[in-house]
Amino acid sequence: MVRFAATPAGRVAYAVTGSGPAVLCLPGWVSHLGLLWESAEHRRFVEELSRTHTVIRFDRIGCGLSDRDRTDFSLEFELATLKALIAHLGLDRFALFGTCESGQVAAAFAAAEPDALTALILYGTCARGRDLAPGDVRRSVLGMVRAHWGLGSRVLADIWLPDASTELSATFARMQREAATAETAAALLEMFYLLDVTDVLSEIRVPTLVAHRRGSRAVRFELGRELAALIPEAQLAALDGRMQPIYAEHPEAGAATIAEFLHATVPARANTPPAAADPPPTAAQTARGLLTAREFQVADLIADGLTNAEIGRQLGVSMRTVDAHVEHVRTKLGVRARAQIAVWARQNT
Repeated sequence: MVRFAATPAGRVAYAVTGSGPAVLCLPGWVSHLGLLWESAEHRRFVEELSRTHTVIRFDRIGCGLSDRDRTDFSLEFELATLKALIAHLGLDRFALFGTCESGQVAAAFAAAEPDALTALILYGTCARGRDLAPGDVRRSVLGMVRAHWGLGSRVLADIWLPDASTELSATFARMQREAATAETAAALLEMFYLLDVTDVLSEIRVPTLVAHRRGSRAVRFELGRELAALIPEAQLAALDGRMQPIYAEHPEAGAATIAEFLHATVPARANTPPAAADPPPTAAQTARGLLTAREFQVADLIADGLTNAEIGRQLGVSMRTVDAHVEHVRTKLGVRARAQIAVWARQNT
């Protein structure tokens, strides 16, 4: 189920799947939550990761089901929108997963906001976008996308998914065209080419996994290897195959690689003594011991996307009773938005 978060830049479409610790997934170049979910490979990847984690996916401003109006294509804009979404969701600490140019955004966020993250996963990305291809090739690709988006989307699908079936390649090309206009797609790709996060990589202090396809045509493996070398104590996972999207080839293996890394970071964090006195728990952290069984049930049904009226019918109580339960949950969690209740429920039920 797709929900919407209001941000200063516009409404951001997002979806929440699974339960357990939160993993916030930044979208790749262009995305469309609805069309991506139609891809069996993408769905298998998300569902596999959702077995152990709350997976949060979204479309960036300008793409997919989010607001399409956009004129600012900068790292600062991406970070500001990301922070607004995090605030809307009421996330405290979470894992951040970035792919392609959103991997650079994720790296910049991790360097600036280390206390917000439990882990960082970077897939199929690089430190400097200009390393993706020579200047004349980059200019040619941008010109083709702007001049003929149909042809451009097919060429890019061939680069990103060289071994894909005809059906998957066609689906990916269609998703690109429906996810963004030619001008927005070109502007986002140009942003990728211009981004350079080399200077901040040494400042990252959270457990980091850099995963990369050995045979990727879109982002060469050596660029991922360099990225891992520039981040202190980062782990490098080499994935088999040539297709760039992590879900496009062996999706279960990609999800398992991420899940195993996230599981391995838990004992390391638990065994690290605090540098100072632990801060007092937040309302969300203490709420598990405060919510009644019925309130837990209501929070879980909110996470399933039910309205108060639907919850009342399912539980056999009046809507006024449900309203009271929801208000109690909001007070105990210290939140106002139903989306924040949903995310908390997926992490704690």
